[in-house]
This record gives sequence, C-alpha cells and structure tokens, in this order.
Amino acid sequence: MRGTAGWARGWRRRSLLLLASWAAGWLLLGTLLFLGHPSVFSERCTDERSRRILARLCLDYSKGALTGDLCEDLCIAQKLVYKHCLYYDRGKKVIQAEWRGQPVILKSKKEIFSSYQRLSLLEEMEAQDVPEAELLLVVALEVKSVLGLEFSNSSIGPLWTRRRGLHWKAQVASMWSLLQQEEYIYFSLLQDFSKHVLRVLGSCGHFYAVEYLTAGHAWHKTLFPLEDAVGPSFSGTKSKVKAIIDIALSFLDMVHHFDNDFSHRLHLCDIKPENFAIRNDLTVVAIDVDMAFFEPKMRDILEQNCTGDEDCNFFDCFSKCDLKIRKCGAQRANNNLQVICDKIFRHWFSSNLRGPAVPFPFQSRLQKAVHRCAEPGSKDFTSYQRTSLNSLSELYQLLRASQKELQMADG
Repeated sequence: MRGTAGWARGWRRRSLLLLASWAAGWLLLGTLLFLGHPSVFSERCTDERSRRILARLCLDYSKGALTGDLCEDLCIAQKLVYKHCLYYDRGKKVIQAEWRGQPVILKSKKEIFSSYQRLSLLEEMEAQDVPEAELLLVVALEVKSVLGLEFSNSSIGPLWTRRRGLHWKAQVASMWSLLQQEEYIYFSLLQDFSKHVLRVLGSCGHFYAVEYLTAGHAWHKTLFPLEDAVGPSFSGTKSKVKAIIDIALSFLDMVHHFDNDFSHRLHLCDIKPENFAIRNDLTVVAIDVDMAFFEPKMRDILEQNCTGDEDCNFFDCFSKCDLKIRKCGAQRANNNLQVICDKIFRHWFSSNLRGPAVPFPFQSRLQKAVHRCAEPGSKDFTSYQRTSLNSLSELYQLLRASQKELQMADG
C-alpha cells in the first residue's frame, strides 16, 4: 500500500508539472503573438459598431455638444459617407469614408466624445467669457506637454482656427478633444512644413479626417501595392524596379528631412511598412506617428534606470546602459536610417532588384551598402553618426546611378 501511495503522489506531482509546463507554454505563445501581432488582441472591427459610433457622434452634434467643419457633411448633407471599418487598435478607431466623391480616413483615439477630458476653463466660466489669449496659452501648454516642445501663441495657428460664434462652447470642447490626440497635433502642425506627413482635411468633434493613401504591407512583395497607388502601368518588372528606387529615394529624403529641417530631430520608434504610405507620385508619407518623438521627448523616454542595454530599448529606439550609474543614456544610440535600412531596404535589395533591369554589380554594391547601413558595427556614438551619414550619401549615389541606368536602357 505504501508503494502504491508513493506512486500516486509521484504521478500527481508529474501531472501538476506537466500541467504547469503546458500552461507556461501557452502563456509564452500568447505573449509572443501579442508582441509580434498586437492586432491579434485588438477589438473586433465591424461595420455595425462603426456606424453606431458615427451615429452617436451625429447625435452629440445635434445636441450642440460638439461641432466641426465636417459635421454638416457627415450628419446632415450626407456628403461624407461611411464606407467600412479599417481597424480598431487599443481604443483608436480608424474608419474609411467617402467625402464628396474622394476616399478619406476618419480617426479618433477614443470612441465617445464624453470620454475625453473636459477643459477646466469651460467649467469655470462661460465659454464666451474665456479670453482668446488665455485659450491660446492653454493650447500652447498642451502642445508642449504632448510634444515636449515650446511653442509661441503665433505658431499654433493650424491648431486654433476657430472663431467666436453661436456654437463657441462646442467649438472649444471639440478642439480640446482633438488636442488630446498626439497624431492630430503632429499632422496639423507639420502638414504645412512636410510632404512626408498626412494632410488633415477637417474634423467633427473628436474625429478628424485625413487623406486616404495606399499603405504598405510586410507580406507584399514590393511592400507597397504599386498598382493600387499609381495604376496598372506599374505591373511590369522594370516598372516595379523603377518605382522601388523612387520610393527608396523618398525614404532617404524623409530621413534627412526629419533629422534636419525642424527645430529638433524627429525620431520614429515604430518603423514598419504598415506605418507608411505612398502618394501617386511615390512620395513616402508617415501615416501612423503614435510612436514619433522630437528630441527633447525622446531623451526623457530613454533616460531610465537600467541593469543592461536591453533595459534601454524603446521599440525601434534604443540607447546604452551606463552600468556605473545604472542609467540609460538620454541620447539615442541608433537612428531612423538604420532601422529603415534594416526593416524596409533589406526586403527590397536582397532579391527584388535582381534581373535584367538592373546590372548585378550594382545590385551587389547596393546589398553591401544596405548591410553596412543596417549594421554599422561601431559602438562609439561619434563614429556611428559619421558612418550613418556616409551610408545616407552612399545609398543616395547608388540609387541615383540606378535611375540613370534605367533611363539610358529605356532610351
């Protein structure tokens, strides 16, 4: 009997261990799935729910709670028409619509207008009594909080174009809901200064409309469905090669632009094909900037406590751990170009350009240049920056040379 009891206890122990291992395995698989594909656990995107969301928006508009230059077309004139739901992700709602015959995208960080924080100024006094200067100061402070940048009242015009009128309180409340959405601030402030960000077309309450562009997809052979963006003329191999080279050059233009043309460098910490799109002229556009940060904010994010370099990784942006003080460096150790070379250019220039359209010696040089760009190998920051500038110049020259070769082949 003692032997039987011992065997039973051993069997129970082994069963519990097996069950624990099985549960741990499923937990690990779930974690990996979430990290690799967060959309696996995103909310279900349905037409029924999206129509309900817009109906609720229009109900709030009819009650005078919110307003915007697109509300009339959406809720009354039916010139802004729902088409289908694109995706829901961690609260963000992204919907495709048609506005006066043209496709547009409607975006909001939250579903319901009342979910946004109310502006305390509106609670303390009547909307008509709020001084314009005080409102502009509040807007500037909110922008500083979101972007980590100082803005003068005169430079925030794109964010505050409302004029006092009958629905002034609804205008201010709607503006405040939009200012709580980082993407809206980025797109609105930068659209007059950069061709590489989405254009904001208008808003209604907490939803804002941006231009519809052809987004990238990692599973697509050319990353961007060229036929959708430009037309069926890009279905041939040589045409695709030309388009890829044009898009690659536009990526390099964007890198140089984000590094040099603003008061502070703009860091992209989530670089993947899905977060970019192309216009008809093959200009690359950043369409998802939830993980974009100007230098001051980037330094605040990176400067954390650490026990090793892995603690200093923030998605595609990382720094180095100073083990003496156990603090991550505030300066980013990689840059936008390196990640684009790794996650975008490798996909194209490993195999896509092989063939009669481009001479193989050029292809070989391009592969090596992309490899050096993606893996510069230098741990010294100054040397790394010099290597990166060299990579940018080298890639420009190789891609420009390829354009000329293709033009000569056509001639």
